Amino acid sequence: MKVLIVGSGGREHAIAWSVSQSKRVDKIYSAPGNGGIAQIAECVDITAMEFDKLADFAQENEIDLTIIGMDDPLVGGIVDVFEERGLRVFGPRKNAAIIEGSKSFSKDLMKKYDIPTCHYETFHSPEEALLYLGGCNFPIVLKADGLALGKGVLICQNLEEAEAGIATLMLDKQFGDAGDTVVIEDFMVGREASVLCFCDGTHIKPMTSAQDHKRAKDGDQGLNTGGMGTFSPSPFYTEEIQKFCEEKIYQPTMDAMKAEGRDFVGILFVGLMMTADGPRVLEYNARFGDPEAQVVLPRMKNDIIDVIDACIDGKLDQIDLQFEDNAAVCVVLASDGYPEHYEKGKLISGLEKFDGKDGYYVFHAGTKLTDEGIVTNGGRVLGVTAKGKDLKEARKNAYEATEWISFENKYMRHDIGKAIDDAE
Repeated sequence: MKVLIVGSGGREHAIAWSVSQSKRVDKIYSAPGNGGIAQIAECVDITAMEFDKLADFAQENEIDLTIIGMDDPLVGGIVDVFEERGLRVFGPRKNAAIIEGSKSFSKDLMKKYDIPTCHYETFHSPEEALLYLGGCNFPIVLKADGLALGKGVLICQNLEEAEAGIATLMLDKQFGDAGDTVVIEDFMVGREASVLCFCDGTHIKPMTSAQDHKRAKDGDQGLNTGGMGTFSPSPFYTEEIQKFCEEKIYQPTMDAMKAEGRDFVGILFVGLMMTADGPRVLEYNARFGDPEAQVVLPRMKNDIIDVIDACIDGKLDQIDLQFEDNAAVCVVLASDGYPEHYEKGKLISGLEKFDGKDGYYVFHAGTKLTDEGIVTNGGRVLGVTAKGKDLKEARKNAYEATEWISFENKYMRHDIGKAIDDAE
């Protein structure tokens, strides 16, 4: 069969790699793809937001399945466009992708259906938000309602920071329309974990857990990024916590969306905080996490096409979802200066060292294929992933593998997975 993957980051490379392992697939396309994806797929020069062009391509090339990797096209309704043309596509429709597209929608859903989260309020004007801040206990969390590349969340330690945050989001419009509405919520304390779940509109199957590192610098310092590294599984996401989440969070979320007439088919990403009072939902996303996909998919035993087919056909309950009894760690190699100012176009060397190395992967995020070779083309350049029998071995392997690659202005965090040591 022929598969089209929409997107151009490390997540899409991980999806493409996973699809390439399927015995059922003989041709992969990616739109627009990147320098790494180009090694296993034919890249097509159509951007993720050109819905009609993508649907035209799928029809003309008799694509059997299209997988949407990115949030923007999902929230924009790409799945609806494909379905109207009779094309087979994996991802939530527009009315379901709102669970990521609007923070206020997702918080209101949790409140209505008693899904555990923290206290919050929603504001449509900066004046109301500033007035509310006067009575808050700090720290608090400010969230832009719409999509903001994973960077529209501000943790404010005091009133001064919170007022500046409201100005950034609502007045200066740093994230455009995404900040027209803001959610102000209580700051939760605990261990974070991310759980990606396959969904068929009725049934939901959680994958193995992961933990992301959002801050740019060691010690969780610096600005929020799209993710500087991740590890899987989380040692803090115990069987007891998983059982609680399945009963109180995952299935109730599916049921809530169905009750609202928004059947969710695709990948539901659940961001969790394990608080002293039990697990709470931090956020929902409507697609694979990035870089979480880069540690979760290499550990999945199932053929991804079988699982996706079951989701689309409403038969996910018939799938026995299985993961290897091991661990994986991903360290992101970024361009120095990310997420603010950084240079592109730096030649990357050493990628060939991953060829034929079992349990080692290099997933391309911001790369581009040029006549001189593969060059940097973004802030997050590569995700270096390695497996091991446990988290410590996987971390050691991943950091060793980061040394195989070099490019001018290469930057990474040196403490990805530091929480692993706390779990002992």
